[in-house]
Amino acid sequence: MDHFDYKNGTLHAESVSLEQLAKELGTPFYCYSSATIARHYTVFNEALQGLNHQICYAVKANDSLAILHLFAKLGAGADVVSEGEIRKALHAGIPANRIVFSGVGKTREEMHYALSQNIMQFNVESEPELDALNEVAASLNVKAPVAFRINPDVDPKTHAKISTGQKESKFGIDMKQALALYTRAAGMPHIAVKGVSVHIGSQLLDLQPFEMAFNRVASFVEDLRGNGLTIESIDVGGGFGIRYHEHQTAPTLTDYAAIIRRTLSHLNLRMLCEPGRVMVGNAGVLVSRVLYVKQGASRTYLILDAGMNDLIRPSLYGAHHDIVPVREASADAALTPFDVVGPVCETGDIFAEQRALPHLKPGDLVAFRSAGAYGAVMAGTYNARPRLAECMVKDANWAITHPRQTYEDLIKHQSIPSWL
Repeated sequence: MDHFDYKNGTLHAESVSLEQLAKELGTPFYCYSSATIARHYTVFNEALQGLNHQICYAVKANDSLAILHLFAKLGAGADVVSEGEIRKALHAGIPANRIVFSGVGKTREEMHYALSQNIMQFNVESEPELDALNEVAASLNVKAPVAFRINPDVDPKTHAKISTGQKESKFGIDMKQALALYTRAAGMPHIAVKGVSVHIGSQLLDLQPFEMAFNRVASFVEDLRGNGLTIESIDVGGGFGIRYHEHQTAPTLTDYAAIIRRTLSHLNLRMLCEPGRVMVGNAGVLVSRVLYVKQGASRTYLILDAGMNDLIRPSLYGAHHDIVPVREASADAALTPFDVVGPVCETGDIFAEQRALPHLKPGDLVAFRSAGAYGAVMAGTYNARPRLAECMVKDANWAITHPRQTYEDLIKHQSIPSWL
C-alpha cells in the first residue's frame, strides 16, 4: 500500500498534487510520502511485538536525511555499509547504539570512527577483517562488538546481481568455516562476540528461502552454544521484496515476521532486522516530463527529461517500474506501445520497451512508481546532468529535502591545474 492516488484527475502524494510540485520544483524530481514510510515501519514493528527486536533500516536503500530522521523518530536503528552512512544516520538522530556496520570492505579508518562512536555491532565478513578490527580496537583500548555474517548456502531465487547468501560469494563466510572463526574470535583480546548475521539477497518475493536460511542459522546457533560460545543476538538481514508491477505478488510483512517467530524465537535471542526496500520502495515516485514523441521505423519513442543517471535500475538490472501519467487517463483510453527512454547519450538509457501507455504528448508528466529505493541514492551526474531534486510530503505539506543541483555546483568543486 502507498499514498499516491488520483484526486480530481491528478496524481497526488498524500494531499499534494504532483502537477503542482512539478511547477514548483521543475522536473525530474523524486517525491516521498512520509505516511507510507511510517505505515510500513509500524506494520513490521507490530508484527514483531513480543519478540526482543530492533529494526535497523538499511540506509543504502535511500540515505535521505529526511527519511533517516523519520526513522529515528519512529524508533528505528540503522544498518550501514560506510562511514558516510554512519555519519548521516547520527546526524539524522539515530543513536549509535542502534547502528549495525555491515559490508565487506570496511577500512581501518572507518572501523576507528565506528568504534569511537560506540556503535552497536560490526557484522564481520572475513577473517582478515576480523584481524584488522581487533588491531584497531586495541589501538583504542576497547572491545569491538561482533557478529559474523554467515552464508547458509540458500538460493534466494532473485536477480544474480542482488543474490548474496550462497556458499561462494563476495559477501559473508561459508557456514562450514564459521565455527572455527567464532572460536578464534572468542579468544581475541579486543573482540566481543555478540551474534550471528545472515542476509541472503534482495527483492525476495518467495518466503521459502528465508525459512530455509533461518532454520540453518538456528542450527548453527545451537552448534555455537554446544561449543561453549555465548550468542546474544541474531541479525536476520533484509531482502524482503515489493511489488513493482501488477503481475507480481508479494507476501506481507506479517507473513515474514511469522517465519522469524517460527524458526528463531525458541532461541530466546534479540532479533535484529534490516529492512530497506520494503520500507521506502513504494513510498517514492520519480516524476518526469515528456520532451518528445519520436516515430521510428517500427517503434514509437517517448523521450523523457529523466535519464539513467536519475534512475539506473532499469539499465542496471532490467528492472520494471510502473509508469503512469500524472493526469489520469480515462478508463477506456486507447493504449500505445512506447519505448520509454531518457536523454542520456547511451543506447542503454531505456526505462521500458513496448510499454502500453495512454496517449502522451510533449509537456505531459509521468510518474515512475515504486522508485523510493535505490533511485535517488544511486543517481549521478553523467553527461554533466545536474543531480535532480527530492522532496517529502506529509498530508498537505511538502518540503524540499535535497535541492536540485545547479550547473555552478557541477563546476565549483573541480579545478584546472595551474601548469595547464
